[in-house]
Amino acid sequence: MLKFAANLSMMYQEHAFLDRYAAAASDGYTGVECMFPYEEPAAFVRERMDAAGVSQVLFNAPPGVASQGDRGLAALPGRQSEFRAGVEQALAYATTLSCSNVHVMAGIAPADASRQTLLDCYYENLDWAARQARSVGVTLLIEPINTRDIPGYFLNRQDDAHAIVQAVNASNLKVQMDLYHCQIVEGDVTTKLREYLPTGRVGHLQIAGVPLRQEPDRGELDYGWIFNVLRELEYAGWIGCEYRPAGATSAGLRWLNAARA
Repeated sequence: MLKFAANLSMMYQEHAFLDRYAAAASDGYTGVECMFPYEEPAAFVRERMDAAGVSQVLFNAPPGVASQGDRGLAALPGRQSEFRAGVEQALAYATTLSCSNVHVMAGIAPADASRQTLLDCYYENLDWAARQARSVGVTLLIEPINTRDIPGYFLNRQDDAHAIVQAVNASNLKVQMDLYHCQIVEGDVTTKLREYLPTGRVGHLQIAGVPLRQEPDRGELDYGWIFNVLRELEYAGWIGCEYRPAGATSAGLRWLNAARA
């Protein structure tokens, strides 16, 4: 059976953040993910998570200074100390929340840096971070993101992400495969699922309708088809529902009820 996790940063916006745990549980979600939980103390988040009876399955490491346009630091030379501090904060939260997956964002590529310079920094940072994460039982994830949503983002393609994971060669470094981003950048989603899921290098999936990033049953991707492909491939990981509901979240879950049927 496919496992769906509600993304509490995008869904249930009609509730305060900590109240979204109970809201997701009331709709039958047993897993949740979010982008950045750091505005609330980890112990408070854990209390709401436990009260709702759900598992935290993913969140992001701090992205840098978001108000200044940072979208991650992992591939940015000269900011290694900030990156390491962010990873340490993320792993402390992951330990408190018993969360086994943390996404580390690559960042926006500086115009004056060569791709090889950025790759070298990325490799070094990911190697260090994976070693820290391994000691607390956490898997790190890297995610290709489309440059329409985040112009200039360093990592955009599935093949590049898999090549980086193979180059770093850490058992707890994997790819976060967001089918919304994949469809916008590359398309051919079914073929890519068949190519990459059997490798064991995909640690997490995310879904949203394309192009508006709304419910999965709105847009050009046939998620009924995709869910059947995932069943065929015996995908056992979580599927994060990282979309912006067109209206009230609970009112738009027809797609989820169909997927569970």
